[in-house]
Amino acid sequence: MHPASKYIGALAFCIALTVTIAFAAADKYSVEVPGGLAFSEFKGYESWQVIAVSHNGEHLATILGNPAMIDAYQAGIPDNGKPFPDGAKMAKVHWHATKKEAYPGQPWAPGKQSDVDFMVKDSKRFADSGGWGYGAFNYDAASDTFTPATTADTPPQEHDAKCGFACHTLVKNRDFVFTEYAHR
Repeated sequence: MHPASKYIGALAFCIALTVTIAFAAADKYSVEVPGGLAFSEFKGYESWQVIAVSHNGEHLATILGNPAMIDAYQAGIPDNGKPFPDGAKMAKVHWHATKKEAYPGQPWAPGKQSDVDFMVKDSKRFADSGGWGYGAFNYDAASDTFTPATTADTPPQEHDAKCGFACHTLVKNRDFVFTEYAHR
């Protein structure tokens, strides 16, 4: 065996490991709801502006909006009766709520991430669901991966981008959006 061959083998192993890690890190952007939204349609959501936060007793959530969504809220939508524009997007990141007993005031804080939900306004693509497409993706901390939510989840998610429509009809008069823009 040539002395350089073990270095070439080690180099090949390092390159293969780097490629594997790169694909694993990019993996969440390859996940999509069958027949529905793709995670990749929301690339960069982690840096979007906060619209509001919520706590339902079990989960804490941060609701984020892309620039088109934030601009619409700042223009008074939906309270002014106008619809959100096509291209407006929201992401709702859920964490299991953890009470910090040792902290002053014993605040609730995010624990392990649970899931992320997405909404996008596209009145042509989603004409039969109020102009909105929906997607829900469960997070598995052990594998650091996301998978599409299913009918076994709460709330149940069908395999299409209309999975959130039935619930959101409660706020049809707000262009199907529950979240109110929090005062700053």
